[in-house]
Amino acid sequence: MSRLVLASGSAVRARLLGAAGIDFTARPADVDEDAVKQRFRAEGKSPADLARQLAIDKALAGMHPDTYVIGADQVLTCGADWYDKPADMATARAQLLALRGRTHHLTGGLALAYNGAILWQHHETAALTMRTFSEAFLDDYLARTGTPILGSVGAYHYEGLGAQLFERVEGDYFTILGLALLPLLGALRKHKVLPA
Repeated sequence: MSRLVLASGSAVRARLLGAAGIDFTARPADVDEDAVKQRFRAEGKSPADLARQLAIDKALAGMHPDTYVIGADQVLTCGADWYDKPADMATARAQLLALRGRTHHLTGGLALAYNGAILWQHHETAALTMRTFSEAFLDDYLARTGTPILGSVGAYHYEGLGAQLFERVEGDYFTILGLALLPLLGALRKHKVLPA
């Protein structure tokens, strides 16, 4: 096993690390995300607090001796509403209709752990404004993307067909995809996981 573990089952996060030439092993962490989300929402915590905590929990849950572990997660909010990954295509459709013509915020949290200690944590937020698309466009989009979008908190794959949903985006591309790559690479160099 590599000395670096990505504690995530996300194919997009794995592709980003792989494309950057990073040697790692992907091993999804077992974390009760719903319990953490409910607690943080009840306590009035911010989306950034939640994103960081989920990343920390995943990094610690993925621990192996003498191994660096990356934890990552995202939180999507629109106004006072918080969104989770849609359970089915009907929920994805309803969510996209709710976001249509509005600006929502996608906050990504990251953490790096080693031997049970958090070495680094980070969060970034992007603001994404969806265009006012037609329901016909939406139905075609859902038919073309299919159930893989259920793995995305926003029910879109921004790196692909999902780009057509938007009219304006402010924020880091990698953060939107779920892994703020440049700050992470900096942390990996700082902790000598990667050469400086």
